[in-house]
Amino acid sequence: MVHVCYSTRVSLSPAFLDELRARTLLSALVGKSVKLTKAGREFKGCCPFHNEKTPSFYVNDDKGFYHCFGCSAHGDAIRWMTEQRGLPFIDAVKELAQSAGMEMPAQDRQAVVRAERAKGLHEAMQAAADWFEVQLGGLDGAEARDLLTRRQISDATRRAFNFGFAPDARGKLRTALKDFGDELLIEAGLLIKVEGKEPYDRFRGRLMIPIRDPRGRVIAFGGRIIGAGEPKYLNSPDTPLFDKGRTLYNLDKAGPASRKTDRLIVVEGYMDAIALTQAGFADVVAPNGTAVTEAQLERMWRLADVPILCFDGDAAGQKAAIRAAIRALPDLHPGRSLSFASLPEGQDPDDLLRARGADAFERVLQNTKPLVDVVWQHELGTTPLHTPEERASLGKRLRDHARQIKDEDLKSEYLATFNRRVWDYFHPERPSESFHSFKSRPSTRPIAPRVRAIAQFGIDQVTMIPSVIKGLILHPDLIAPKAETVQRLPINATKLRLTRIAMLDAVLSRPTLETDELRAILKGEGLADVLNQMDALTLAFSFLNPQSDKAVAERELTLAIDALVDGPAFEADIADAQSRLNEWSDQDFDDYVGLVKTKQDMERLFRDALLPEDETPVV
Repeated sequence: MVHVCYSTRVSLSPAFLDELRARTLLSALVGKSVKLTKAGREFKGCCPFHNEKTPSFYVNDDKGFYHCFGCSAHGDAIRWMTEQRGLPFIDAVKELAQSAGMEMPAQDRQAVVRAERAKGLHEAMQAAADWFEVQLGGLDGAEARDLLTRRQISDATRRAFNFGFAPDARGKLRTALKDFGDELLIEAGLLIKVEGKEPYDRFRGRLMIPIRDPRGRVIAFGGRIIGAGEPKYLNSPDTPLFDKGRTLYNLDKAGPASRKTDRLIVVEGYMDAIALTQAGFADVVAPNGTAVTEAQLERMWRLADVPILCFDGDAAGQKAAIRAAIRALPDLHPGRSLSFASLPEGQDPDDLLRARGADAFERVLQNTKPLVDVVWQHELGTTPLHTPEERASLGKRLRDHARQIKDEDLKSEYLATFNRRVWDYFHPERPSESFHSFKSRPSTRPIAPRVRAIAQFGIDQVTMIPSVIKGLILHPDLIAPKAETVQRLPINATKLRLTRIAMLDAVLSRPTLETDELRAILKGEGLADVLNQMDALTLAFSFLNPQSDKAVAERELTLAIDALVDGPAFEADIADAQSRLNEWSDQDFDDYVGLVKTKQDMERLFRDALLPEDETPVV
């Protein structure tokens, strides 16, 4: 990574500047001089960079930038200090660092030299882009211009993206840029050095596409072959300016557009991104001929919470999509994911645009798939599913994917979703979440104060959760159909959480397990002490009594699980349904009656259990 120097005295690394931005609460900084009000996840106010009466200036703390939709002012905390406060860059950094409690880096003269070197590289790359553009307009560029015409690239788009042409010669660029010297041109990736021979031009006989950094500076090139030949696209090598795995093509143009649309489209190739921009989809980027990397994902998420990946509709494109989905899993968060747009088989975005127009592509974007669906469909089609071993392997692969997610809440949701889908796929005659309705039976037993509290959904989880887990072990047929809800049980005790994981894994791999087999598996997982404590439970639930009617026990166990997971929401649901009764809708009335009945059933279940006072908690 190149250090960038902003003065002759202090060297500031990208890591230092990123940490400085992360430690600075932008809304508090901007709020010192602009009156801001909360607007959802952002803050808004009147723009300080132009006169306005209606607020169009927004500050986003999560993404660390401000943006005005009136005058397009945009920047981070450092730019705010330089543009609004008028401070020199280094003074702005020093003031922010002092506020954030960070020490400024010590003087680094080597970084000064590197910064001057980087400046020369930028100048050389821009000079090369200008020279390539001139060649495209000359006699030698006729075939390249014809290629652009066939791809329906307009002159305006050609100029906007600074298309160029590299003549099919070994030394023309080297001669044109000789003032920079061979060493610098080699370092920039423009010349190739061969031991014992003269350096020669890297790009020859190709349509040239400049690759720019977020500030719009040329840092590399993509060269497309004009006629037949391999490779079809040739990229610049990694250089001090260009890290292929961290760069997104067209980010300099797509960034501002994405902030306005709150959307980011990701396609495979340069020409796709260019064609889409020409068709009016300005918020589009592309990786640089590589699989999507973690660094590129982070750059995407800075612009949109759920970028849309729209890869080619062929086998290679679908393979790239699933690689991106799996690579994204560890860094998913609630609200932050990926979605996937499916193109017609054998077509890329450019093909679709030329054949059917922008409206057809917009329809593709309106029918995206969430990441969870992409992973599910991929694993479903990976291997045959005829044998128990193959079916068990499907469940294991899906759960392994889910466990890659670092966020615990989201991991639980993915595990629950995959568990439910595996069960439903192999047991369509007995879908999950199907054990809900049963006839309520009245009770005349007195209600103790402790039980009354439980009936109002202030459920005693210390005793109830172990009872439900014990009930599931005694009735393993219920585990797979209720897997999603079981995954959502509010379990705090570590050993009980481990028991749930081992129990779900065992039953979802072998749906026909009996209680004794399941207990043996749990003991093998080191959970014998948990089983012993649960064996001591004496609550008067039918599902804890081996002599109870199996159907009644399973229905009541289902109700207990639902009460633990969804009970607190019933009061709000009942109130909402009640508020709509004035409309005398049959459906509203049915909803209301159903909710009240379910609540009564839950109250009856816990009331009849008559919790004893000497219950032993499982920890």
